[in-house]
Parts: sequence; C-alpha cells; structure tokens
Amino acid sequence: MIARQLERVQRAHLIDHLVVATSDSSSDDPLAALCEDLQISCFRGSLNDVLDRYYQAAASINPDHIVRLTGDCPLADPSVIDMVIEAHLLSGADYTANCVQSSFPDGLDVEICKFSVLQQAWEEAKLVSQREHVTLFINQQSDRFKVHHVHAREDLSHLRWTVDNPEDFELVSRIYFNLYRQNPHFTTEDVLALISKEPELFNINQHLERNEGLQKSLQNDQSI
Repeated sequence: MIARQLERVQRAHLIDHLVVATSDSSSDDPLAALCEDLQISCFRGSLNDVLDRYYQAAASINPDHIVRLTGDCPLADPSVIDMVIEAHLLSGADYTANCVQSSFPDGLDVEICKFSVLQQAWEEAKLVSQREHVTLFINQQSDRFKVHHVHAREDLSHLRWTVDNPEDFELVSRIYFNLYRQNPHFTTEDVLALISKEPELFNINQHLERNEGLQKSLQNDQSI
C-alpha cells in the first residue's frame, strides 16, 4: 500500500526531495527495506515523538519548506499536492493545509510549513498531542503564525479515503482493483466516477469518524 502511495506522490511536480520518516522500532524494518528496494530516502527516528522524528528528518536536508503527507493515504493525488504547494508559495504563509478546514476527501491531506516554523514547533511544543501530531502546535496558533487554508471546489469532506481500519482497506482495495490495472495514473475524478457508478462503495467505511486519533490524543493530553 505504501509503495502505491509513493508511486503517486512521486508524480507531483513541485516536490524536490521525498523522504519516508519512519520509526527506529524493529516493527518498521520492512518499511525501511521497502524504501531501499524502491531507492527512496528513509529516515528513522523516535516511535512516539513524531515531531522530533519529523524535524530530524527535515534537518538532514535543511529545506526551505516541508510538505507533510501521512503514510496512510494510498489515493494521494499529485495534482492536489502541487496545488497546495503552489498556494503556499504564492500566499507567503508559514503553514498551509487543505485538511484543517476539511473540504477534500479524508486521505488527500496535504500540509506545508516553512522549515523555520517546524523548528519553532520542535523547540517549543510540550503537549503529548503536539509531539504526536506534527503540525498541531502550528495550526493551533493562527494568531502567531500566518496560516493559509486551501479548499476544494466542491465539499467532498464526507468521503473517507484514508486507511486506518479494515473497512478503509476494503474500500481502497476495491478502488485499486477497479482502476489501477486499466490506468495506474488514475485520478481523483476517476475515483469519484467509480463511486458514482457503484454507490455501495460509499457505505463501506462511512460510519468511521474523521481524525479519531487526533481527538483521542487531545482527550488524553498531558505536558511532557
């Protein structure tokens, strides 16, 4: 699944360097091996302090801007990624996202921030939720950071294309079964057309809550 996502991300024109930032736990050894096979850079860091892992991965390259894509989105759309990157650069924002004010399907999430802002978050974030969810410290402070939101032309936030549960995996597997063999470069429009043709697909994972992991983290928050 991650191989298919990386395949799609690599078609984005405005990403200069792609790094998979995974943990140093032995459970992630297969992922590191996959990256080696695919000749994609892989950085390994803290399992639980994801912000530190993310910052250290970025610091090894020292970029001006960071594009954050979570690894559970096998329908990631390169054209959406490029659109959000372009909006970020044109706006001059510190942080740009298409998923904080939801209008895209859950699973097309793109977040971008300046490296200098990521460094501030790494230095200052104290809550467990802020260390687990990389950009939370930034987007919680729109009075401090210049935050820009990108919206879809049509509100599709009711669609769930991320993979956190077996139902999610079933949906994405069926989408790939129907579309990938005919066209490995299938688009978001192709997925929407398939769901329109086979509306029962919509119901497979519709009962699942968006951003459930974040909500749990916020409820169990504590300082570190």
